[in-house]
Amino acid sequence: MRKNIYSNENSQYKIIAVDDESGILDSLKVFLNKAGYNFVGITDPMEAIERVKQEHFDLMLLDFIMTPIHGDQVVEEIRKFNKDLYILLLTGHKDLAPPLETIRRLDIQGYCEKSDKFDQLLLLVESGIKAISQMNLIRKINNELKDTYEKLEKAYLESIETLRFTVEAKDTYTRGHSDRVSEYSVLIGQKLNLPSEDINTLKIGGLFHDIGKIGVPDSILLKNAKLTDDEYSEIKNHPTIGAHILSNATIFQNVLPVVKHHHERFDGNGYPGKLKGLEIPFLARIAAVADAFDAMTSRRTYRDSLSLDIVKAEIEKCKGSQFDPNCADAFLDILNNDYEKIEEIRKKYNPES
Repeated sequence: MRKNIYSNENSQYKIIAVDDESGILDSLKVFLNKAGYNFVGITDPMEAIERVKQEHFDLMLLDFIMTPIHGDQVVEEIRKFNKDLYILLLTGHKDLAPPLETIRRLDIQGYCEKSDKFDQLLLLVESGIKAISQMNLIRKINNELKDTYEKLEKAYLESIETLRFTVEAKDTYTRGHSDRVSEYSVLIGQKLNLPSEDINTLKIGGLFHDIGKIGVPDSILLKNAKLTDDEYSEIKNHPTIGAHILSNATIFQNVLPVVKHHHERFDGNGYPGKLKGLEIPFLARIAAVADAFDAMTSRRTYRDSLSLDIVKAEIEKCKGSQFDPNCADAFLDILNNDYEKIEEIRKKYNPES
């Protein structure tokens, strides 16, 4: 009856049995094939390890006492490259089973005494297959959820990119500015030997650091004359606006400090938080140097771009007041010794300088 009910369903599962007694493997083959499972029997435990490396199996029936290595050693090797294989240990006698601590450590799902009757073993196999089926279903659901989440994140990212391009379309100065700040920030991060996670945060943070300018009126953003105090106050809102725009997506959580605090000053006279020194998020301190450099080396409606010597002198002068000294020194090192990297970035984004 069990065969008729389950054989079609069971045929999708592959079972490998490892026992140095070929007679036991022959019996298992007959019994498990009758139950509808795909079965492979191997007498050499070393060969079995290689087979599991090369081929997918759902469940392993493993003899404990074998030569040249015992079953627990087989599991030890398999767990180095396969954490998912469901393993049932077979013992000639329960007193010969490995300690419970070993079974737990190696994540052996169960063990069974050998017997001429396979009913108990079949129940354990069926229980294992049900567990495997549930885990496969959970993995499938998680993958589908991950795929859906990634699509939502991608759609949100594309929406924010559209906002960024809208900002850049308003203002000739802004065009290419965010890309350059992103790449300059990455150069500084690499110079400081930051981990890849921080480098990626600098890259994304630089790209979107000025996204909040979407909330600044065009009459202020595009004004050629000197801004009034009230107008400058409006401009100073853009970091907070940008952080608010990005705050609803998990993908941007790490970059929020860069977006919100890239206009803070090391002496505490920046905005929006008037943070001082080490209170300012470290990556925001890096972006602040990159942002200021690009502002000074870009042509504006009211002035030409500044020469490299003047810019370097300004960065040097503002160490400890506007800029974190370590971040400023790292960028000055790049300007003095690797300036070709800066030129490549400027050429890539074709700034009007």
